Amino acid sequence: MTVSLGKRSLAEAVGTFILVFFGAGAAVVTLMLASGTATSTPFNIGIGALGGLGDWLAIGLAFGIAIAGAIYALGRISGCHINPAVTIALFATGRFPGRDVVPYIVAQLIGAAAASLLFAWVVGPDAVTIGGLGATAPFAGIGYLQAIVIEAIGTFLLMFVIMGAAVDERAPPGLAGFAVGLAVAGIITTIGNLTGASLNPARTFGPYLGDWLLAGQNLWDLFPIYIIGPIIGAVVAAFLYDYLSCDCE
Repeated sequence: MTVSLGKRSLAEAVGTFILVFFGAGAAVVTLMLASGTATSTPFNIGIGALGGLGDWLAIGLAFGIAIAGAIYALGRISGCHINPAVTIALFATGRFPGRDVVPYIVAQLIGAAAASLLFAWVVGPDAVTIGGLGATAPFAGIGYLQAIVIEAIGTFLLMFVIMGAAVDERAPPGLAGFAVGLAVAGIITTIGNLTGASLNPARTFGPYLGDWLLAGQNLWDLFPIYIIGPIIGAVVAAFLYDYLSCDCE
Protein backbone atom coordinates (compact mmCIF):
# COMPACT_ATOMS: atom_id res chain seq x y z
CA MET A 1 0.00 0.00 0.00
CA THR A 2 1.33 3.42 -1.01
CA VAL A 3 0.65 6.16 1.52
CA SER A 4 0.62 9.76 0.30
CA LEU A 5 3.25 12.20 1.48
CA GLY A 6 0.52 14.26 3.12
CA LYS A 7 -0.69 11.36 5.24
CA ARG A 8 2.86 10.31 6.11
CA SER A 9 3.75 13.87 7.14
CA LEU A 10 0.62 14.09 9.28
CA ALA A 11 1.59 10.79 10.92
CA GLU A 12 5.01 12.26 11.69
CA ALA A 13 3.39 15.30 13.28
CA VAL A 14 1.12 13.12 15.40
CA GLY A 15 3.95 10.84 16.46
CA THR A 16 6.19 13.74 17.44
CA PHE A 17 3.28 15.30 19.31
CA ILE A 18 2.93 12.10 21.35
CA LEU A 19 6.66 12.04 22.05
CA VAL A 20 6.84 15.62 23.30
CA PHE A 21 3.50 15.80 25.12
CA PHE A 22 4.10 12.67 27.19
CA GLY A 23 7.92 12.60 27.30
CA ALA A 24 8.77 16.25 27.86
CA GLY A 25 5.55 16.47 29.85
CA ALA A 26 6.94 13.95 32.32
CA ALA A 27 9.97 16.20 32.82
CA VAL A 28 7.64 19.14 33.48
CA VAL A 29 5.67 17.19 36.07
CA THR A 30 8.91 16.11 37.79
CA LEU A 31 10.09 19.71 38.07
CA MET A 32 6.71 20.83 39.35
CA LEU A 33 6.73 18.10 41.99
CA ALA A 34 10.26 19.08 42.98
CA SER A 35 9.39 22.75 43.31
CA GLY A 36 10.15 23.98 46.80
CA THR A 37 12.03 20.85 47.86
CA ALA A 38 15.74 20.74 48.63
CA THR A 39 17.97 18.85 46.20
CA SER A 40 21.04 16.99 47.38
CA THR A 41 23.31 18.83 44.93
CA PRO A 42 22.88 21.56 42.30
CA PHE A 43 23.64 18.86 39.71
CA ASN A 44 20.17 17.35 39.57
CA ILE A 45 16.45 18.03 39.40
CA GLY A 46 15.88 15.14 41.77
CA ILE A 47 13.06 14.69 44.21
CA GLY A 48 13.74 11.05 44.99
CA ALA A 49 16.01 9.28 47.45
CA LEU A 50 18.41 8.43 44.62
CA GLY A 51 19.35 12.07 44.11
CA GLY A 52 17.46 12.37 40.86
CA LEU A 53 18.37 9.08 39.14
CA GLY A 54 14.99 7.59 39.95
CA ASP A 55 13.33 10.66 38.48
CA TRP A 56 15.32 10.33 35.27
CA LEU A 57 14.34 6.67 35.06
CA ALA A 58 10.69 7.69 35.31
CA ILE A 59 11.14 10.38 32.65
CA GLY A 60 13.02 7.93 30.45
CA LEU A 61 10.26 5.36 30.76
CA ALA A 62 7.64 7.98 29.87
CA PHE A 63 9.58 8.78 26.71
CA GLY A 64 10.21 5.12 25.95
CA ILE A 65 6.57 4.09 26.35
CA ALA A 66 5.35 7.05 24.28
CA ILE A 67 7.82 6.23 21.51
CA ALA A 68 6.96 2.53 21.55
CA GLY A 69 3.27 3.34 21.28
CA ALA A 70 3.88 5.75 18.42
CA ILE A 71 5.99 3.20 16.54
CA TYR A 72 3.37 0.46 16.83
CA ALA A 73 0.58 2.86 15.84
CA LEU A 74 2.27 4.82 13.05
CA GLY A 75 5.30 2.83 11.93
CA ARG A 76 3.50 1.21 9.01
CA ILE A 77 2.25 4.60 7.82
CA SER A 78 5.29 6.87 7.90
CA GLY A 79 8.08 4.77 9.39
CA CYS A 80 7.61 6.82 12.57
CA HIS A 81 10.89 8.71 12.40
CA ILE A 82 9.53 11.45 14.73
CA ASN A 83 13.06 12.87 14.81
CA PRO A 84 14.81 15.04 12.19
CA ALA A 85 18.13 13.36 12.98
CA VAL A 86 16.65 9.95 12.10
CA THR A 87 15.15 11.30 8.87
CA ILE A 88 18.47 12.85 7.85
CA ALA A 89 20.42 9.68 8.68
CA LEU A 90 18.05 7.52 6.62
CA PHE A 91 18.37 9.98 3.74
CA ALA A 92 22.16 10.01 4.03
CA THR A 93 22.29 6.22 3.70
CA GLY A 94 19.95 6.17 0.70
CA ARG A 95 16.91 4.80 2.53
CA PHE A 96 14.73 7.87 2.34
CA PRO A 97 13.94 10.08 -0.67
CA GLY A 98 15.38 13.57 -0.60
CA ARG A 99 12.11 15.17 -1.73
CA ASP A 100 10.42 13.96 1.47
CA VAL A 101 13.05 15.16 3.94
CA VAL A 102 11.81 18.74 4.35
CA PRO A 103 8.09 17.83 4.65
CA TYR A 104 8.93 15.22 7.30
CA ILE A 105 11.10 17.61 9.33
CA VAL A 106 8.56 20.43 9.10
CA ALA A 107 5.83 18.05 10.27
CA GLN A 108 7.98 16.88 13.18
CA LEU A 109 8.66 20.47 14.27
CA ILE A 110 4.97 21.36 14.03
CA GLY A 111 3.98 18.32 16.07
CA ALA A 112 6.55 19.15 18.76
CA ALA A 113 5.48 22.80 18.94
CA ALA A 114 1.79 21.89 19.14
CA ALA A 115 2.50 19.44 21.96
CA SER A 116 4.37 22.00 24.05
CA LEU A 117 1.80 24.74 23.55
CA LEU A 118 -1.13 22.44 24.30
CA PHE A 119 0.63 21.05 27.38
CA ALA A 120 1.17 24.60 28.65
CA TRP A 121 -2.50 25.40 28.10
CA VAL A 122 -3.90 22.33 29.87
CA VAL A 123 -1.44 22.40 32.80
CA GLY A 124 -1.25 26.15 33.33
CA PRO A 125 1.54 28.72 33.73
CA ASP A 126 3.54 26.56 36.15
CA ALA A 127 4.35 24.28 33.21
CA VAL A 128 6.37 27.20 31.82
CA THR A 129 7.60 29.06 34.89
CA ILE A 130 8.56 25.96 36.89
CA GLY A 131 8.76 23.15 34.37
CA GLY A 132 10.18 25.11 31.45
CA LEU A 133 8.01 22.87 29.25
CA GLY A 134 10.70 20.23 29.66
CA ALA A 135 13.27 22.22 27.71
CA THR A 136 16.70 20.64 27.49
CA ALA A 137 19.91 22.38 28.55
CA PRO A 138 23.36 21.29 29.74
CA PHE A 139 23.55 20.76 33.50
CA ALA A 140 26.21 22.14 35.86
CA GLY A 141 29.75 21.42 34.74
CA ILE A 142 28.84 20.44 31.16
CA GLY A 143 30.32 22.72 28.51
CA TYR A 144 28.94 23.44 25.05
CA LEU A 145 31.24 21.05 23.20
CA GLN A 146 30.84 18.39 25.87
CA ALA A 147 27.07 18.63 25.49
CA ILE A 148 27.31 18.18 21.72
CA VAL A 149 29.45 15.06 22.18
CA ILE A 150 27.10 13.63 24.82
CA GLU A 151 24.08 14.18 22.58
CA ALA A 152 25.93 12.62 19.67
CA ILE A 153 26.80 9.51 21.69
CA GLY A 154 23.26 9.14 23.01
CA THR A 155 21.74 9.52 19.56
CA PHE A 156 24.32 7.12 18.16
CA LEU A 157 22.96 4.37 20.38
CA LEU A 158 19.36 5.29 19.55
CA MET A 159 20.02 5.19 15.79
CA PHE A 160 22.06 2.01 16.06
CA VAL A 161 19.10 0.29 17.71
CA ILE A 162 16.71 1.73 15.12
CA MET A 163 18.89 0.34 12.33
CA GLY A 164 19.06 -3.12 13.86
CA ALA A 165 15.52 -3.42 15.18
CA ALA A 166 13.43 -1.40 12.73
CA VAL A 167 15.30 -0.74 9.48
CA ASP A 168 17.13 -4.02 8.84
CA GLU A 169 14.80 -6.42 7.04
CA ARG A 170 16.41 -9.29 8.95
CA ALA A 171 15.20 -7.91 12.30
CA PRO A 172 12.65 -10.02 14.24
CA PRO A 173 9.18 -8.69 13.40
CA GLY A 174 7.18 -6.83 15.99
CA LEU A 175 10.04 -5.91 18.33
CA ALA A 176 11.00 -2.49 16.97
CA GLY A 177 8.80 -0.43 19.27
CA PHE A 178 9.88 -2.30 22.37
CA ALA A 179 13.59 -2.20 21.47
CA VAL A 180 13.66 1.47 20.50
CA GLY A 181 11.54 2.55 23.47
CA LEU A 182 13.73 0.62 25.90
CA ALA A 183 16.88 2.11 24.38
CA VAL A 184 15.50 5.63 24.76
CA ALA A 185 14.58 4.97 28.39
CA GLY A 186 18.10 3.72 29.15
CA ILE A 187 19.82 6.60 27.36
CA ILE A 188 17.74 9.22 29.15
CA THR A 189 18.36 7.59 32.53
CA THR A 190 22.12 7.85 31.94
CA ILE A 191 22.60 11.21 30.23
CA GLY A 192 19.44 13.04 31.20
CA ASN A 193 21.20 14.76 34.07
CA LEU A 194 24.02 15.86 31.76
CA THR A 195 22.27 17.47 28.79
CA GLY A 196 18.58 16.67 29.25
CA ALA A 197 19.01 13.81 26.76
CA SER A 198 17.16 15.32 23.83
CA LEU A 199 18.51 13.00 21.10
CA ASN A 200 16.12 14.83 18.79
CA PRO A 201 16.11 18.42 17.42
CA ALA A 202 12.30 18.48 17.29
CA ARG A 203 11.98 17.36 20.91
CA THR A 204 14.03 20.40 21.93
CA PHE A 205 12.44 22.77 19.42
CA GLY A 206 8.91 22.39 20.80
CA PRO A 207 9.67 23.40 24.41
CA TYR A 208 12.08 26.13 23.29
CA LEU A 209 9.41 27.69 21.08
CA GLY A 210 6.74 27.32 23.75
CA ASP A 211 8.93 28.90 26.42
CA TRP A 212 9.85 31.75 24.09
CA LEU A 213 6.25 32.48 23.08
CA LEU A 214 4.89 32.20 26.63
CA ALA A 215 7.47 34.44 28.32
CA GLY A 216 9.54 31.61 29.72
CA GLN A 217 13.27 31.02 29.31
CA ASN A 218 15.01 31.99 26.10
CA LEU A 219 17.36 29.09 25.38
CA TRP A 220 17.81 29.45 21.62
CA ASP A 221 21.57 29.95 21.99
CA LEU A 222 21.74 26.30 23.14
CA PHE A 223 19.71 24.93 20.24
CA PRO A 224 22.77 24.13 18.03
CA ILE A 225 23.78 21.53 20.65
CA TYR A 226 20.59 19.63 19.99
CA ILE A 227 20.88 19.92 16.22
CA ILE A 228 24.56 19.15 15.69
CA GLY A 229 24.94 16.38 18.28
CA PRO A 230 21.92 14.27 17.31
CA ILE A 231 22.50 14.59 13.56
CA ILE A 232 26.18 13.59 13.83
CA GLY A 233 25.36 10.68 16.12
CA ALA A 234 22.53 9.39 13.94
CA VAL A 235 24.44 9.63 10.66
CA VAL A 236 27.55 7.95 12.06
CA ALA A 237 25.45 5.14 13.55
CA ALA A 238 23.59 4.53 10.29
CA PHE A 239 26.78 4.31 8.22
CA LEU A 240 28.56 2.17 10.80
CA TYR A 241 25.62 -0.23 10.97
CA ASP A 242 25.65 -0.55 7.18
CA TYR A 243 29.37 -1.30 7.25
CA LEU A 244 29.11 -3.88 10.02
CA SER A 245 26.06 -5.64 8.59
CA CYS A 246 27.27 -5.74 4.99
CA ASP A 247 27.99 -9.23 3.67
CA CYS A 248 30.86 -7.90 1.60
CA GLU A 249 34.47 -8.28 2.76
